[in-house]
Amino acid sequence: MISFKKVCKSYPGSPEILKDIDLEISEGELVFVTGPSGAGKSTLLKLISALEKPSSGSIIFEGQSLSKFKNKDIPILRRRFGMIFQDHKLLYDRNCFENVALPLEINNMSKADTYRRVRAALDKVDLLQKEKIMPITLSGGEQQRLAIARAIVSRPSILIADEPTANLDKEYAEEIMNIFYSFQQVGVTVIISTHEIPVTNINFKRLQLNGGAIQNLIGHVQLP
Repeated sequence: MISFKKVCKSYPGSPEILKDIDLEISEGELVFVTGPSGAGKSTLLKLISALEKPSSGSIIFEGQSLSKFKNKDIPILRRRFGMIFQDHKLLYDRNCFENVALPLEINNMSKADTYRRVRAALDKVDLLQKEKIMPITLSGGEQQRLAIARAIVSRPSILIADEPTANLDKEYAEEIMNIFYSFQQVGVTVIISTHEIPVTNINFKRLQLNGGAIQNLIGHVQLP
């Protein structure tokens, strides 16, 4: 589904952030990207979702090189991805329903379909009863669940989460991870950057980065 071949990433005036990354991610996999701060985790996720382009090497998505995509086609490609950021990026001048509806409004979905999809997404993360509440009044865990609802409302085939449980207590972190597991179990590819892998009995792949390079790549791990 996603393949990296000798991918490097750097910015002018800075050292290489990623070095010679070789990686294969299959459809429906759960992938944890681990490593210390500054290891390149966030940059790797941006490359996967075409938010950034590699400095060298190639990224293949479903058999086609991302370098072959025209600029006008990139937004269409990104519709395949649901993105969850560490800082949520919620709009505090809109209520919960309106935050989740935003991606559908951008894509000119009908009001009837938007209403149905948004309420289904909010129900999935157990926030339907708070659809008219402003996000600023939610707890940290609830804000993260709202961000997940916004990411899944377009029914993406790939979910990408950058440190989704950072700054959450253990109970909220487990709650968030269980939501991701539920999507992976129905065939969604889930890629999560994290400092620490939670205990789970679900098969997953672990990619460990250090200094911009793959230090360890372990596939199909299952913790006891």
